[in-house]
Amino acid sequence: MLSYIWFGMIVFSCISAVFNGVMPELTSAILSGGADAVNLSLRLLGMLCLWSGLMNIAEKSGLCEKLSRLMRPILDILLPGSRDHVGIRNAVSMNLTANLLGLGNAATPLGLGAMKKMQEVNEDKSKASQDMMTFVVMNTAAFRLVPSTVAALREAAGAAEPMDIIFCVWISSFLSLTAAISAVKIVGRVKR
Repeated sequence: MLSYIWFGMIVFSCISAVFNGVMPELTSAILSGGADAVNLSLRLLGMLCLWSGLMNIAEKSGLCEKLSRLMRPILDILLPGSRDHVGIRNAVSMNLTANLLGLGNAATPLGLGAMKKMQEVNEDKSKASQDMMTFVVMNTAAFRLVPSTVAALREAAGAAEPMDIIFCVWISSFLSLTAAISAVKIVGRVKR
């Protein structure tokens, strides 16, 4: 569906440019936009490689296990079905840590790994468990302690202070996470 929307926007842009006589400007924008996209991709890729490497080092050094123990009281409340599964708790802890650092792209593979482990212990394989739904919501509306991806985007766009949004990010991500977890818990109780 998204492909059709993009295709429609491109066709509409070309037709509008022809009728308004601004085809040279459209061509120039396409070429400069492509160069900007490659530049931005390289900046984000560098940041993603750095943080992914640090997360890998943290996992191999045992820091993940320590983070898992630190997060255990919270995870036991939020994900009660995964209390006795150290592998799930470690995978969820790593995902939450990546999200705390604002590394949405690095958190994705960690989140997929945690979901696979949760599915292994899920009794009804055709439906998501309450823990799985809570984890998806926590992952989607994650709290960002360091909004590194947003800061990298702002820096690439020429912002003088890329991290000056940090307090707004803290407030909005805390409120969205609280609302999301509350909603999934309420819906889970109503569903039962």
